[in-house]
Amino acid sequence: MPPPLPRRPVWGESAEPTPPPPVAVGPPEHQTPVDPWAGVDTGGWDLPSAELPPLPPTLSYPPPPDTRQWSGPPAPPAPPRDTRQWSGPPASPAGPHPVPPPAAPSAPRAIGPVVPARPMSPPAPPKVPKQRRGRRSTAPPPSPPPGWQAPKGYVPVPVRRRRRWPWLLLLSLACCCGCPAYYGFPISAQYPARAALPVQVDDLSLRQDSRSTETAKKLEGEVRKEHWLAEDTFAGVYATTSGKRVTVFGGTGFRLSPESDAEAEISRLTERYALDAPESVDTGVRGRHERCAVGSADGSAVVVCTSVDHGSIATGVFTRLSVADSAELLGTLRAQIVQPERG
Repeated sequence: MPPPLPRRPVWGESAEPTPPPPVAVGPPEHQTPVDPWAGVDTGGWDLPSAELPPLPPTLSYPPPPDTRQWSGPPAPPAPPRDTRQWSGPPASPAGPHPVPPPAAPSAPRAIGPVVPARPMSPPAPPKVPKQRRGRRSTAPPPSPPPGWQAPKGYVPVPVRRRRRWPWLLLLSLACCCGCPAYYGFPISAQYPARAALPVQVDDLSLRQDSRSTETAKKLEGEVRKEHWLAEDTFAGVYATTSGKRVTVFGGTGFRLSPESDAEAEISRLTERYALDAPESVDTGVRGRHERCAVGSADGSAVVVCTSVDHGSIATGVFTRLSVADSAELLGTLRAQIVQPERG
């Protein structure tokens, strides 16, 4: 007959088995003591033991080495020890055995911890004196080692010392002579100079009527009054067939600062011609400075330009021309009027 099938758990019942309820244990003072040795024969404690084999004889250890400080060659090995009982010195037919002399007493040992000897550091290399920068050493060159031979085909070449004084001399000459020559060349090329009015300059003709001559004399007197150190003065009125009019005036003489003189001349003419802010014009000549400004004269627009270098000053009043054309025409006029005297 087959065994019955296990019972299926009811819905909500745990699959783990339910532990049995704990047994209530009372306080220890209400429990009966139990003797663990009850019913055990404790009359004798002599237990039988098995016979163990005897231990092997103890081997003798070699004597420890001497740790004293080494004071000579190592001693010869000691002979093997005889463990037999000593029965006295053996009889000698030659007589009694000679007694060795007593050993010298050893030095007393220091009591205390042994301090290991510190290794001595190698001696420091000798200090080489520092050589100042820019000075050559006067010590002779190192000699070759003994037995050294030059390779085949070697020819000794003496080393020539480089001399630096020529470079210093050239630099000094460049500083002492180059700078004055750089700044002195424009002065020597522009001063002294002489002035003369040509009758014809390109399409411009010098007007020599009474009105133009009177205007030129008045302008020349003003130049002499304003530039009282001028060596020579000039003034003239030029015109073209198309109606363009150019008035030019100025003087010659040495000028140390041409740039400030050009600005001062434009400032002097600002009120007369109602000039606007002046603008600088590049002349392309070192030492020559030019300023131009737009104004008016007798109800007509004019351009006033002044050009100053170390040897002369030239000012022009132009009508019916732009600032660039006026500056270019003033350069052409002063090249024909002012001629430097080169000795």
